[in-house]
Amino acid sequence: MKDNAHKDGTVGKALAILDEVATAGRPLRLSDMLATSAYPKATLYRFLQTLTSQGMLAYDAERQTYRPGLRLVRLAHAAWQQSSLAPIALPYVDALSAELGETVHLAQLDNGQVLYVDKRNAVSPVEMFSQAGKIGPAYCTGVGKAMMAFLDEAELERLIPKQAFHAYTAHTITSADALRAELAAIRKAGISFDREEHEPSIICIAAPILTPAGRVVGGLSVTSTTTRHSLGALEAMKPALIRAATHIGKDAADWLFPEQGRNGI
Repeated sequence: MKDNAHKDGTVGKALAILDEVATAGRPLRLSDMLATSAYPKATLYRFLQTLTSQGMLAYDAERQTYRPGLRLVRLAHAAWQQSSLAPIALPYVDALSAELGETVHLAQLDNGQVLYVDKRNAVSPVEMFSQAGKIGPAYCTGVGKAMMAFLDEAELERLIPKQAFHAYTAHTITSADALRAELAAIRKAGISFDREEHEPSIICIAAPILTPAGRVVGGLSVTSTTTRHSLGALEAMKPALIRAATHIGKDAADWLFPEQGRNGI
């Protein structure tokens, strides 16, 4: 983030600071940000003042903390409506979760990582990392692998070096070669699995969301736990999962690519 910020000049630096505040999960003091900042105190303060005056951040004078501003909230809501698959996929996500009684995740790729854009809990929900708005790894999640498997070769080769290959569990893929082999198998099967690769006891089956022309626009998964289901039991849900992903892909083609959509793409 900091390297890209320096390359992109003033705008990149301001966005890096905005990103830090927005993803902190709590209001931040200037001293909090100085502890990890690459910028001198005066520079950091100047950026914070500008972001605050523009409504991108809000400052609490009593607590001397910064948090996301209402202008940022409005922009985020507009982006969610215009760029997220969530509004289009909503009825299909609802129907799939109701049909299977399991947790359903909707995700998109964000520079090689998984951005969860919607989630529908099971009848009996379980605690897990994924929540709408969170970023997760692509190489060790079912939905991330499903999306990566159907990218064109050039895009895939751009994103593989961005994977951390950190071993979250004993089942995590930890090398680029192992990931490539896994993705090749996923392309043949049309689905992917999370075999407790990101979190212990959490398993899932996932499918890519493709336009009729084969463009990857997202991923859809059904998630459960090893105490409730086996991978074989999840695989039995493949027809319903593929059906929902196909419907979303067709609707997304007309929404995201209307001109191409009218020509059959």
